[in-house]
Amino acid sequence: MAVTTSAPGTTGLGAPGGSSRGTSPGRGSSPGAAGPASGPERDTRVRRTLYAVGGILAALVFVVPLLLALVRSGQPGDVVVAAPDGRFLDLSWVNFRLILDQPEIWRGIVNSVVVSVSTAVLTAVLATLAGYGFAKFGFRGRGLLFGLVLVTLMVPFQAILTPLYLQMNAMRLTDSLFGLVLFYTTVNLPFCVFVMRNAFESVPGEIEDSAHVDGAGTVRMIVSVLRPLVLPGAATAALYAFLASWTEFLGALTFLTDSSLYTLPVSLVNLQQGAYGQVNFGLLAAGSVVAMIPCVVLYVALQRYYVAGLASGSVKG
Repeated sequence: MAVTTSAPGTTGLGAPGGSSRGTSPGRGSSPGAAGPASGPERDTRVRRTLYAVGGILAALVFVVPLLLALVRSGQPGDVVVAAPDGRFLDLSWVNFRLILDQPEIWRGIVNSVVVSVSTAVLTAVLATLAGYGFAKFGFRGRGLLFGLVLVTLMVPFQAILTPLYLQMNAMRLTDSLFGLVLFYTTVNLPFCVFVMRNAFESVPGEIEDSAHVDGAGTVRMIVSVLRPLVLPGAATAALYAFLASWTEFLGALTFLTDSSLYTLPVSLVNLQQGAYGQVNFGLLAAGSVVAMIPCVVLYVALQRYYVAGLASGSVKG
């Protein structure tokens, strides 16, 4: 009976104390468990905030000049060169009407479209073939030859403009849009070959092996099998060549002397009004906006291909 009476007492005394001591550490440990979880969440919020602030600042760096160009394009020439005053936001479409009323601007737009589109297509085709050869064909001196292609990226064409002009003049390619297309293709080809070579190297070799087993040749391999896989790289090469040739000025000014063959950048420089050498900067700003529209539209339309093409070959699995 003593054992019987002492057992409930011991159990009654021990159970509440034990349960209170057992539950109180559990309750006390819950804040400790929530503490480490809140730390990573707080770090994530801080990191996202920093990313958002950095993205906004980077966007402002690119957006503010574009907005300023749009504002300047609607101002008269004397307001553009003057200090900001009450007329800063007094905008109109006069400059754009004057731009579109000049036939040389329309000729420049047509010439730029012909040259830029031809350069983009020719560069993309040649870069695709060369990139496939460097990535998939094993031949002696492949590394050395590809290294020479990359070395040309370090030499600006302005440094060799005189021998280029002499060579093109000897080949009767000056004052010719076809000669300008060849010049732009030659200048843009090294970077585009580099992009396409990385794009082809990122394609697993098993895909080509399966296509070879099915009897696909080299041309069929590129056109039907590998084309969907390297399309971002090809779009990157074409877009890069188009933008570079659309905005290029010095080469067009050097190799073209016939005003009917001037591209848009050269035609815009000839926009003058008043005395000799007095440039209407309002017209130039409006012309720059007109020249900027195709670049923005194409980049927005092909942005996902452009980013994927630049990143192709950086990670291999």
